[in-house]
Amino acid sequence: MREDEEAERYEGRRAEFPLSFGKQLKTQVPLQQLHSSTRRHNIPLPPPPLPPPIPSADDDSEEPIIGPPPPPMIGPPRPPQPTSSNLSDDDDDDDDDDDDDDDDEDEETRHRIPISNEIILKGHTKVVSALAVDHSGSRVLSGSYDYTVRMYDFQGMNSTLQSFRQIEPSEGHQVRSLSWSPTSDRFLCVTGSAQAKIYDRDGLTLGEFVKGDMYIRDLKQTKGHITGLTCGEWHPRDKETVLTSSEDGSLRVWDVNNFNTQKQVIKPKLARPGRTPVTTCAWDREGKRIAGAVGDGSIQIWSVKPGWGSRPDIYVQKAHSDDITAVKFSSDGRILVSRSCDDTMKVWDLRQMKDPLKVFDNLSNHYAQTNITFSPDEKLILTGTSVERESTTGGLLCFYDREKLELVSRVGVSPTYSVVQCAWHSRINQIFVTAGVKSQGETHVLYDPTLSDRGALVCVARAPRKKSVDDYQAQPVIHNPHALPLFRDQPSRKREREKILKDPVKSRKPEVPMTGPGHGGRTGTTQGSLLTQYLMKQGGMIKETWMDEDPREAILKFADVASKDPKYIAPAYADTQPKTVFANEDSDNEEDK
Repeated sequence: MREDEEAERYEGRRAEFPLSFGKQLKTQVPLQQLHSSTRRHNIPLPPPPLPPPIPSADDDSEEPIIGPPPPPMIGPPRPPQPTSSNLSDDDDDDDDDDDDDDDDEDEETRHRIPISNEIILKGHTKVVSALAVDHSGSRVLSGSYDYTVRMYDFQGMNSTLQSFRQIEPSEGHQVRSLSWSPTSDRFLCVTGSAQAKIYDRDGLTLGEFVKGDMYIRDLKQTKGHITGLTCGEWHPRDKETVLTSSEDGSLRVWDVNNFNTQKQVIKPKLARPGRTPVTTCAWDREGKRIAGAVGDGSIQIWSVKPGWGSRPDIYVQKAHSDDITAVKFSSDGRILVSRSCDDTMKVWDLRQMKDPLKVFDNLSNHYAQTNITFSPDEKLILTGTSVERESTTGGLLCFYDREKLELVSRVGVSPTYSVVQCAWHSRINQIFVTAGVKSQGETHVLYDPTLSDRGALVCVARAPRKKSVDDYQAQPVIHNPHALPLFRDQPSRKREREKILKDPVKSRKPEVPMTGPGHGGRTGTTQGSLLTQYLMKQGGMIKETWMDEDPREAILKFADVASKDPKYIAPAYADTQPKTVFANEDSDNEEDK
């Protein structure tokens, strides 16, 4: 009994101590579980692999059976497997139906579209209208109608998916275009203002292009754009050259080393004289041609060569019936794709631009920044659609086959948000899609763990750091010199002074003299401001009757009293005052008169 009690006491003491000492290893979450949390719900999961068939004892194969023999078959024998010789017509129809159902999956498998998983980069308060991914695929720029640009870094971002920097290029102007340099050390930011800006990789401002004089009519004589910009793109080969288009009806080529002058001014060909905005612009892959879309629906292409000017080499009048939002060259220089607000996307052959090769209809577009992009192998063409008011479908990302010129797939990005910008990065094999409405904006990153590399895979697997009890963060001390009494500006007392001036007592305003009768030596029409005067008047002791009397009669009624009982001046001169002698009126004098 005593030994049992000691054993129980020992076990109880041991339970109070940890089983091991030192740093404990954290439990690692498997990658498959992490990616399953980001899997898109509308993408069917692949079926599990079937187990290998168990060889039967009746097989005539010469391979020896390894292991114990299979158990004997219980129940009726299995039906014979159909062969190609004994298939019926009904079986052929069933196989055709199965093949039709698997066409979409075969297309996605053939083109290897990475859309199985998805992460969302949030932060904007309005629709995301601009997108740019650097050439390594590590940094993403997103611009919005909320006037800000957010910068995301996959290498330094964890699963919270927060941006590391937010900048406001031009206060009160929408961000319309973003473009990285060929070396990814700088990027171009185009807003609704007339001046584009250049930033370094970390978001610090390097310069701002000059603004032109709006009172000069000839656009070639101005130093820069005079109205809001619409689009901009960095040269694909030359890291010192950028291209911008504006609502003033011109395209300009700039040198990033000189922000005060432009290298070339391009004035598009117009059917009517005037200023028609240039809605978008683009370089080709080699930077030898420039495409611009004008507000009258025309597409114009210029070849960059010695002595080139504003006259376009290719001019397509009325290419679209509404504003063109994007134009895109293929890498081989054969195809040009255009997107417009007339809900169409057209594919053009650059060798014969008279008529489009194909017109894709019913692609709703409500934003002036809706773009087009190609897949890395340029076998697919991508574009987004906007959400209609009475439509049941949301924003879609559409994939079209470039060779067959037909629809390959539609991917529902959001049920309520419109898709504006899209990009398919070649190195990391991930698709970036921007979407949003008037009050919210976000960037979707589509990827496949088996097909994609780095990018979203890095940040999804990186969990956020847990806070420790030993963490300490000192509160920053803000030194504001204007907060000190010596440097503080005196508060404005304008309202207080105005209030005092309205008060006659505090402002010591003198009483304004008024015409009319008064009492007690005070003139005015107030009829006496003293309480005694007011009471005497109300009691009838003060009567104001002299206003109705004749002045001469009022004086003469005191003449008898003054002569009989003089008080002031008359007694002093009583002895010395000569007697008054008045002239008598004669009859002669009256006749003379």
